[in-house]
Amino acid sequence: MNKRQHGLSRRSFFSLAAAGGIGAALSSLMTRKGFAQDPQEKGKPSTNIRDAMAWERTADSMPGKYPGKVVQVNHANCILNNEPDQDAVSEMLRRGMVELTGADSLAAAWLQFVSPADRIGLKVNPVAGKSLTTSHQLVRAVISQLQEAGIPKDHILIWDRREFELHETGFTEENYPGIRITGTEQQDANGSFYGPDGLLYGEKMIDKDWYYWADVVEEYDDYTLPYMVNSGKYSYFSKICTQQVDKIINIPILKNAGASVTLCLKNLAYGCISNTGRLHKDLWGETCAQVCAFPPIRDKVVLNIADGIRGCFNGGPGANPQFIAEFKTLLLGTDPVAVDRIGYEVVLRKRIAEGIQTEDKPKARDFMNMAQELGLGVADLERIDVAVLNLT
Repeated sequence: MNKRQHGLSRRSFFSLAAAGGIGAALSSLMTRKGFAQDPQEKGKPSTNIRDAMAWERTADSMPGKYPGKVVQVNHANCILNNEPDQDAVSEMLRRGMVELTGADSLAAAWLQFVSPADRIGLKVNPVAGKSLTTSHQLVRAVISQLQEAGIPKDHILIWDRREFELHETGFTEENYPGIRITGTEQQDANGSFYGPDGLLYGEKMIDKDWYYWADVVEEYDDYTLPYMVNSGKYSYFSKICTQQVDKIINIPILKNAGASVTLCLKNLAYGCISNTGRLHKDLWGETCAQVCAFPPIRDKVVLNIADGIRGCFNGGPGANPQFIAEFKTLLLGTDPVAVDRIGYEVVLRKRIAEGIQTEDKPKARDFMNMAQELGLGVADLERIDVAVLNLT
């Protein structure tokens, strides 16, 4: 929440609902009589979700230009010699972008979402380490196609929460010359999280004008605190997404979390705020949905490209080798909820095929339903339009 918003009454942010075709995605929220009074499930800790809902939407707000639309691009030969093939991955992305937008050229497809004046952040996911990070072949394809569309290289940055995890998984300036690589939680050349002034580098990277407040506290020990940046009831948004980028392209990995998935919404929500350890137990789903409803995320994420070239179907969101799968797919859409829902189906089918579970577990999709109620996208499978492209 921006500090200028204190005391602000709830605005009629539905005025732009018709623009971009988001009315259907918002309808359930608009008709829930008690939402404004009690947005939390009974017995759940309170949050400041009302503050997010008080901000008017923009033309770029989730679910974006194509609500309820997902393009799934499969390529049987996108992994060669145990590595993603650059040419195949680039072609998957090219075909997916043109299919999603209906544009008559690849450059025109990208320019539906970004312009040469925009500072563009690529939100990747290196958390599970080298064996299951956002693939470099996909990130390079995105950068190359953005440049073809006229985006200057120095307007592109790659980011995630922990800068050192980016470096450990190969997201370095040496591998991406001219591209800024940055994170919220930073270390110096000596591996210290603390600067000469005794303050965490991460503390200088959080924006205290914007926060997700939740009535739950966890105390962190001295080892854990640098990974959380702060304790207490406030989770602050990273300055990367509040100040340093104008548009965000979200590039999560197709991974499970128990019977659920960690895709678009989770990659954004837990990757852009501090003090997340306290949120996992009682507010995991709420955090995935509600944090994405705040303007620094809701109004800046213009495209989601879920990396399912490799993913995992069990033991996630870590990288247990026996559960890493070659899904050989990309999921594209402006609607993060719809992309998550289709990604969930991909992982569910694999889990059933492997005998890990026998049927759908609807509770695993609760966070998607919450996001739909917040107007962030479409979670109802029957309302999602999926275009499947099979390449060889």
